[in-house]
Amino acid sequence: MTAHTAGKMIGFVGIGVMGKSMAAHLMKAGYEVLVYNRTKQKAEELLAQGAVWKDQISELAAEADVIITMVGYPKDVEEVYLGEKGIVAHAKPGSYLIDMTTSKPSLAQKIYEEAKKRSLHSLDAPVSGGDVGAREARLTIMVGGDSEAFAAMEPIFKLMGTNVILQGGPGAGQHTKMSNQIAIASNMIGVCEAIAYAKKAGLDPVNVLKSIEAGAAGSWSLSNLAPRMIAGNFAPGFYIKHIIKDISIALEAAKEMGLATPGLELSLSLYQELAEQGLEDNGTQALIKWYDKHFGENG
Repeated sequence: MTAHTAGKMIGFVGIGVMGKSMAAHLMKAGYEVLVYNRTKQKAEELLAQGAVWKDQISELAAEADVIITMVGYPKDVEEVYLGEKGIVAHAKPGSYLIDMTTSKPSLAQKIYEEAKKRSLHSLDAPVSGGDVGAREARLTIMVGGDSEAFAAMEPIFKLMGTNVILQGGPGAGQHTKMSNQIAIASNMIGVCEAIAYAKKAGLDPVNVLKSIEAGAAGSWSLSNLAPRMIAGNFAPGFYIKHIIKDISIALEAAKEMGLATPGLELSLSLYQELAEQGLEDNGTQALIKWYDKHFGENG
């Protein structure tokens, strides 16, 4: 630990697939970690390793020096931070609040302002890298907030991720994550259309993939998700219901800035159609099912 972080107690709210691994890395580094989750059962593994359970977010906030949250939706973030029993109302002055949920940039700014009134340091720090990145402590962490708060928390971020960048003031981390999701959303359409085209032309899509992923068309989605599409493996690395949430946030933010994002709008409409068919718990690579349904799986 550095002089900045030595002896600090960390509170972690949201022990899901990602949060569990992230909290475990902090414990391995020697931090005392307090945990809260709506379902206590999900925290049992961490409790067995020495984490301390708190029945209320307010209790956790009152004791911790650093509070990290990894929850579901913007409405959850707002309740956890700004509710009567939330973090901002109960945290000790001087504490650091770090929201790692993918949420609204405007909400990150609101939390920052409310936190500042109570002498609290707030950072928005959404991540990319999924459950594997969380497990292997190599997440990309995109941070918004004051440079002094970032410098103080950087050693903690580096226990969970390998690509940690301060992008600007409050909300900048969330805006960066939206840029990430926009690139992924339109790229996924391109990947699906490439496979659908190969099938229609009577080609072997596995063989086509060998040619195109090595050139200018190459992308993470083409290399990692296209093979799953071809194999009919739609298990979620990232849920359709969550990409719909993220795209909706990005569209709202883009409209607030007066930016047209037609690729994003198309992506949302396709994913919503799949969700209406009951596929919201499939992985995002299940977008290929839209093409199979409309244009025939076998060309």
